[in-house]
Amino acid sequence: MQFIALTSIGIEQLLQDEITQLGASVLKLTVGSVTFESDTLTAQKICLSSRFATRIMMLIASKDTIKDKEALYNFARFQPWQEYFGPKQTFLVDFSGTNAELKNTQFAGLVVKDAIVDYFQDLYEVRPNVDKQEPNVRVVARLNRETVNLYIDYSGPSLSQRGYRTAQGKAPIKEHLAAALIKRSGWLTDITQPLYDPCCGAGTLLIEAVSMARNEAPGLEREQFAFERLPGFKEAQFLELKELLAAQVTSPNLYVIGHDVDRHVLGKAKDNCRKAGFGQIITLDQGDATKLKAVAKRPGVVISNLPYGERLGGTAELISLYRLLGQGLKQHFANWHVSMFGSDESLLKLLKLVKHKQYKFKNGPIDCLLNNYLLDEKQVQQSEAQTGLNYPASEAFGNRLKKNNQALKKWLKKDEVVAYRLYDADIPEYNVAVDVYLDHVIVYEYAPPKQIDEEVAHKRLQDVIFLTGQQLEINPDKVVVKQRKRQKGDAQYQSFAKRNESFTVTEYGAKFKVNLHDYLDTGLFLDHRLARRYIQQNSQDKRFLNLFAYTGSASVHAALGGAKSVTTVDMSKTYLDWAQENFALNNLKNARYHFEKADCLKWLEHATGQYDLIFLDPPTFSNSKRMEDAFDVQRDHIKLFTWVKNILSPTGTLLFSNNKRGFKIDQEALEALGLKAKNITDQTLSPDFNRNKNIHNSWLITYA
Repeated sequence: MQFIALTSIGIEQLLQDEITQLGASVLKLTVGSVTFESDTLTAQKICLSSRFATRIMMLIASKDTIKDKEALYNFARFQPWQEYFGPKQTFLVDFSGTNAELKNTQFAGLVVKDAIVDYFQDLYEVRPNVDKQEPNVRVVARLNRETVNLYIDYSGPSLSQRGYRTAQGKAPIKEHLAAALIKRSGWLTDITQPLYDPCCGAGTLLIEAVSMARNEAPGLEREQFAFERLPGFKEAQFLELKELLAAQVTSPNLYVIGHDVDRHVLGKAKDNCRKAGFGQIITLDQGDATKLKAVAKRPGVVISNLPYGERLGGTAELISLYRLLGQGLKQHFANWHVSMFGSDESLLKLLKLVKHKQYKFKNGPIDCLLNNYLLDEKQVQQSEAQTGLNYPASEAFGNRLKKNNQALKKWLKKDEVVAYRLYDADIPEYNVAVDVYLDHVIVYEYAPPKQIDEEVAHKRLQDVIFLTGQQLEINPDKVVVKQRKRQKGDAQYQSFAKRNESFTVTEYGAKFKVNLHDYLDTGLFLDHRLARRYIQQNSQDKRFLNLFAYTGSASVHAALGGAKSVTTVDMSKTYLDWAQENFALNNLKNARYHFEKADCLKWLEHATGQYDLIFLDPPTFSNSKRMEDAFDVQRDHIKLFTWVKNILSPTGTLLFSNNKRGFKIDQEALEALGLKAKNITDQTLSPDFNRNKNIHNSWLITYA
């Protein structure tokens, strides 16, 4: 009989070799599958023994002239279905593939289902039922152009589900892929050598390795296979086969070690090892892969499914992990073989190891690589900079960080500043901004110019991230990386993947909630620090208005400065809620503190009342759907001032700010309004922003 074994991309050759060794004749190897011929007992042996297959299906029939519904129905209608199940059993049709006429898989599946039901109705005058949850028999139909293959699911639920994994980490690999990685690592050629996984997660790699070394058929503990429900199944013969396979299990002395930095994940690994029966064989301990130590006296194999973003906080942690892991391997694992599995080749390159073999796999939908290395004397002693940077020139960035930090120390201490900008594209090739928030740091990557090679920019960024944490002595899990580019429309209000992590920073007696992860900005515009201090110092008994208020930081300063009333206007509910949280942080509560959700332009156009101090910091440009018209601060600032004049008290002051490079006030139009402007930009640039005179413009506008 003919069967097809399914697997993941990259494992096909291993599966072919395995099927051949188990006694079947391989007919064809295709992407993700191996077609073979065998008797039913051998097929059952493959279901029990295969480490690399995910499913085995038995071919019923194949036809290459299926163009439409009628042809499909007739093909399915005249198969001998009674040989595979009876009219009182339930079934399910799993259909995939389309062609010019059969464009909908659900419809095509119904055609096959109707054909099967009609077959039994004609033969037995009984219609079998469909069960979408737990059918007795699963019929599989695969359409490719005009060829349809009909199968019976022979193995049942995925063969990669061995039954020992009661829990898993955040970035698991399936058991059949883990087995393939073990096979490709070469460890099985000498199982007396140590096997070590420094990032073992839930322990899947190590459990598969031990099971393979012991020659355990992975399906021996499975409750039931689909073929056990088929007519003609011989239970006695099958039980004899299981006994034969169980007798082949060996008990070699193994030295298998797993470490993981996450105690919770390590607990899952221990549970899984116990469930697999290997609790006394696999040694598991908490350990940090960035601080490797020797684990054995003789060389062996290091293998790991290295973490990526989901198992760690983000880019900085990953870069630090890969760099330090590579250094640790060279320092403590001379003459070991190393197999590292990952999804990002640029991260694997940070190991600074020369691979001698590479295998490509799919981990679900993700393209992945297994790189094999040999840490021979040449590899261990290869010359490289101590830091292992991509570019030696990156040291200049690190030195600039150190220099800037030293230059700001006196001011930071004097003004008790805890949130500040340390670097802003000071070296053009390292086009980032670095902001410090207490013991955290944000690296903002500016979008590189088109003429800069993307890979070069990426490698420079890796160096920047690593050096930032190193120079500032900040843990990688507290280094946040974001890309800063011009935000359009509602994008400026959209959040990233929610982490809901925030903490409080202080500024001239005010407290503010900052969130470094969930939004492009943190909740506090650092360059407006001195503008906010001006507001605090000039708010006593004033009616204060804050437009485009963001998270209301200027409003908090006004309230702390003794403002008679504070009105905070922004179109974002998220930011207004944040503003009210900031007020609560500072124990500010007064009936004259108002928060209004509105399109600021529309609100200002129709505003009434009088204000003595107004802070207006509009966006440079906005075409938000929540604003009726596109706004350009250079073109429209006089319109803004016209509206502001209607609510500015006779002795009032407008503090106007914007971030447009080269902004120029239309003095003639301003004078026509009876207003005058004083440029105070230099007075609102604190020492951390003096390097970038274009960060913002600030003006005091009063009546002439």
